[in-house]
Amino acid sequence: MKFVQHFLIFCSLFLTAYLANAQTFTLADTLRGSNGPWRDWWDVQHYDLSVQFNSLDSTIQGYTDIDFKALKSGDTMQIDLQEPLAIDSAESPFNGVYKLTKAEKNLPYIKFEKKTGNVNLLVWSRKIKKDEDLIARIYYHGKPRVAVNPPWDGGIIWTKDKNNNPWISSACQDLGASAWYPCKDYQGDEPDNGATIQITIFDSSVAVSNGRLTGKYSLHKGTQYEWDVKAPINNYDIVPYIGKYVHFGEVYKGEKGNLDMDYWVLDYNLDKAKKQFKDATRMMKAFEYWFGPYPFYEDGYKLVDAPYLGMENQSGIAYGNKYVNGYLGKDLSKSGWGLKWDFIIVHESAHEWFGNSITSNDIADMWIHEAFASYAETLFTEYYYGKEAADDYEIGVRKLIENKKPMISHYGVNEEPPEDIYFKGSNMIHTIRQVINNDSLFRKILRGLNTEFYHQTVTTKQIEDYITNQSHIDLSKVFDQYLRTTQIPTLEYKIDDYTLSYRWTNCIKGFNMPITVNFKGSWPIKPTEQWKSMSMYPEGDVNFSIDRNFYINTKKVN
Repeated sequence: MKFVQHFLIFCSLFLTAYLANAQTFTLADTLRGSNGPWRDWWDVQHYDLSVQFNSLDSTIQGYTDIDFKALKSGDTMQIDLQEPLAIDSAESPFNGVYKLTKAEKNLPYIKFEKKTGNVNLLVWSRKIKKDEDLIARIYYHGKPRVAVNPPWDGGIIWTKDKNNNPWISSACQDLGASAWYPCKDYQGDEPDNGATIQITIFDSSVAVSNGRLTGKYSLHKGTQYEWDVKAPINNYDIVPYIGKYVHFGEVYKGEKGNLDMDYWVLDYNLDKAKKQFKDATRMMKAFEYWFGPYPFYEDGYKLVDAPYLGMENQSGIAYGNKYVNGYLGKDLSKSGWGLKWDFIIVHESAHEWFGNSITSNDIADMWIHEAFASYAETLFTEYYYGKEAADDYEIGVRKLIENKKPMISHYGVNEEPPEDIYFKGSNMIHTIRQVINNDSLFRKILRGLNTEFYHQTVTTKQIEDYITNQSHIDLSKVFDQYLRTTQIPTLEYKIDDYTLSYRWTNCIKGFNMPITVNFKGSWPIKPTEQWKSMSMYPEGDVNFSIDRNFYINTKKVN
């Protein structure tokens, strides 16, 4: 009967996905991307990972303890683990591991496991009651997917450093954390009480992870490193770094007191890192000014040498920018300002505020992560080099915008948004800043976001509503235009003697964003889809231009 019930639920989910978008999405997409009936009844409280990495055959084995609380009654849990990894068994640590007390003998146990693709269904012996707190332990092993082009095409990275020593890590933001450990691979459910990561290795390498090092233990033929994370953390941010690491660090006196800033680098990179990583404290000073206190004082801040370009792994940023300024030595804006600082340190660290502390429920809303982190590059530039330099940088990256798809993708199916969430997203924020036209208020809003949504998962609507409410400007049409269409609004204008006429075209219905124009001076105007006019006293320059900081097009008509 249990199998029949499961099969019927599978069919229902598949039909829903099919009807929503038959030509694009599958049942697997829905199971992966939605908070379905095997996920919505339980909330992850803590992950305890114990994983062995064997560099000789590129295999891993271990277990994950998932401490969860029942939000409502349920008995079937969806546990995600991507093939070719396989679950060996699943149990409650209370059953068969410890001697049970009389009370514990009434606890349920996991009696059934059913697998379909990357989804495992664990069925408890009875219905778990609302508010019960239990642990599911999942043993697993196998050869995890190898990253093809990390961090974009992710998985586990098995490589060698330049001295031929093992160098291992993971990059799995888009792919999902279930590429290397069993979990509830859903962005909307972070472990409320953080995670413990135990990494066992079999050579003289060092294992680094998120949070703080709490133990190093000698085991039979190996060494186990234990790291502990106190704050909630995204699944994909949990990361192993294994290599010939050495450590140095400093204490930064920040807004919330002393912050440990630690740097783990390959031994031969130590001298270069001590010079290049000076950008880390510069970053911290600028971003605490703009965004408020660093969100993870309890877990510290780290930069870690990684065998790929970079990743915003919480409290353990992956660094692979080759110890040069810019983006691998290039200025993406071609303004010159992008070579004044290390792109990976600045961009990936900005995600500690936007992406790690404030996290989107669904990856369809990942613009919240990338637009703000990309705009943080501009804010960093402004903090140290001035507003004109920042404007040059922001406007310079516009050429990288493609406008092939809307920035928000489909919900509930784990669809990756387009690359435009970076530079189109940042130009949208820059444009909204011009509309607000009050930099003190704009900074207050940025800091307020990080207070209001501290350590939370959010939706686009929550972010939209907060900015609208705090600015006292209805920005709904602006967000709709830039987030949900590929159209860049066009200001059509014509000049008849000393009269300027203007209107919006190539825009959604009701688009009414105010802008600033230069016509016999600098003037705010409020175009709509209907023609409006303004006449000026016949003196001065009648040449027309717009404020370059607005991301729009213009078209002169007769």
